Amino acid sequence: MHITIISVGRIKEKFLQDGILEYEKRLRPYAKVRIVEIPEEKRPASATPPVERAAMAKEGERILSAIPDGSYVVALDVNGEDWSSTALAEALSRWELTGTNQIAFIIGGDLGLAPAVISRSNLRLSLSRMTFTHPMARLLLIEQIYRAFRILRGEPYHK
Repeated sequence: MHITIISVGRIKEKFLQDGILEYEKRLRPYAKVRIVEIPEEKRPASATPPVERAAMAKEGERILSAIPDGSYVVALDVNGEDWSSTALAEALSRWELTGTNQIAFIIGGDLGLAPAVISRSNLRLSLSRMTFTHPMARLLLIEQIYRAFRILRGEPYHK
């Protein structure tokens, strides 16, 4: 299975970088994982709503162009479906069994995801009803993907 994580913004915090790298390494036996960082659109701190919408749209265009052809697209969205780790594992298994071997997970920036990205997604998934920074969301997502593969193979991890 090929998994692409497309995320707006760079990870600045070393502890998050280290955690993400660790889970990328742990995932190697299970899937090919690629992380694509989309630059945040620059805007003034006191940007007006129209300027923010324009910035979100530009980020959305970059995201859409980074999605590999034929991907099943999962947009991380606070208003998305609320799944357990087991449900994610079952979905990965189902996608694999139906020949969907290219999955793209999308993480927006501080403005969220452009409507065009939401429209392109096959699934809107929520990590939590709580709000996380997009760098933290990336770490949580990659950890959950790793956990899902461990669950599928009956390997211990949850302790």
